[in-house]
Amino acid sequence: MNSSARPRPAAPVRLTRRGRVVVVCAVALVLLAGFWMGARHGARATSGRERGPAVARESVVVGPHDTLWGIAVRARPEVDPRVTVQRIIDLNALSSAVVNPGQKVYIPAR
Repeated sequence: MNSSARPRPAAPVRLTRRGRVVVVCAVALVLLAGFWMGARHGARATSGRERGPAVARESVVVGPHDTLWGIAVRARPEVDPRVTVQRIIDLNALSSAVVNPGQKVYIPAR
């Protein structure tokens, strides 16, 4: 026996293809969860309920055959309807441009 034998250094960790897939999926899930939580926090911070009295706005009750486009044209005829529709969607935190009869929709200030 040789007393001067040095211990061999540990071999580097090697991942199999399956191991790499698991690591990538785990990192992706963590990132998605972080983005989801950030989006929920951002949506909560910009909801209309938390606006102060400095934002002057009027509201409209959606009629049976109303669309956001029609409401935008009636409310702000001097402005491009596309801009007004997007501002209405943002102001009311709508997920799409679909509105229902009887729904109260806030119109952006002039």
